[in-house]
Amino acid sequence: MANLTALRDHNTAAVLGRIRAADEISRVELALATGLTAQAISKIVQRLAAEGLIAPAGRVPSAGGKPRTLLRLVPQARWVVGVQLHRHGSTLVLVDLAGRIVDATATRFDPSGATPQQTLDLIAAQVEAVIAELPRERVLGVGVACPGPLDQRTGVLHQVTGLPGWNGIPLRAELAARLGLPVFLDKDTTAGVLSRPGAPDRAFVYLGDGLGAGLVLGGRVQRGARTNAGEFGHQVIDPRGPRCACGNHGCLEALCRAALADGDRGRAADLLGEGIANLVRLLDLAQVVLAGDAVLADPDLFRDRIGAVVRERLPDPGWQQVGVTVTDAGEQVVALGAAGLVLGTLFGESDADGPDAAGLAVQAPAAQYPE
Repeated sequence: MANLTALRDHNTAAVLGRIRAADEISRVELALATGLTAQAISKIVQRLAAEGLIAPAGRVPSAGGKPRTLLRLVPQARWVVGVQLHRHGSTLVLVDLAGRIVDATATRFDPSGATPQQTLDLIAAQVEAVIAELPRERVLGVGVACPGPLDQRTGVLHQVTGLPGWNGIPLRAELAARLGLPVFLDKDTTAGVLSRPGAPDRAFVYLGDGLGAGLVLGGRVQRGARTNAGEFGHQVIDPRGPRCACGNHGCLEALCRAALADGDRGRAADLLGEGIANLVRLLDLAQVVLAGDAVLADPDLFRDRIGAVVRERLPDPGWQQVGVTVTDAGEQVVALGAAGLVLGTLFGESDADGPDAAGLAVQAPAAQYPE
């Protein structure tokens, strides 16, 4: 039975990705789409069929020859798990190869009230419970998204705001050792921005127990020199403002959370709008997607107030049109994006490939909020 490593061959992944994207496709069309020879396509298709990943989907007439066999993906041939670890608990999703959520669970707990080892034990137990009824060899891996700062390349956390005991914890290696499965790690906001296709220049802004932004510019995810880009909430707006959990005073996150603590969502939305307007003007974004518990508690208010602030701050809003929407994946958006970190690798999608890249092999549930 093939595992994730064996399936990561570039050509195999490219063919599998094309089959998934097309829903149904012939070998001739695969050769045209990938640039591979008919012989190479035949070998790859034979191998994928033997592994149960693809299956025939009927035949179509062919001009001057025998009918062509169509191929389709078998969604439940393999599974991945997406995990969001946040400051108040965790969200897990089980996702099939079509990117559909087939199971989900959310657990409230306080990671700061336990050691990192205890929390990782708990996360591992949650993953084991989600995949308990599945053949182990059919689980491709686990994607994990959590607050930063973190080093996505090494899988090591740094001074995570609100979780001081996690500094230096090699989360990816620790969880992989517990599960015996491949583990992928990224920041929660990066997973969020990769959870859905969108404009080549866009931001995913998450306001919940923290505030951050994931960025895609020119069709490429932006992680920065230390894979720690997106600490959007820790821009200092008012040096004389309230102390932030990061240690500074007057961070946008601290100001928004203070407004929320006072029950003033409108004030929080306006403050967030000012920060987003600055981001739009700095990076010339075309799209901003909002998410997080605070936003989902009143999605219309946040969308409308932030959209109004952005339009007011742009010098030519008729020309610099920016779509401001609320995620259609609800509270599962970050965990969904984390699952996409695994699926994106399987289907030959990497974040260097363009706007429809890594993490976009996932499918959100039916829309819950107006776009």
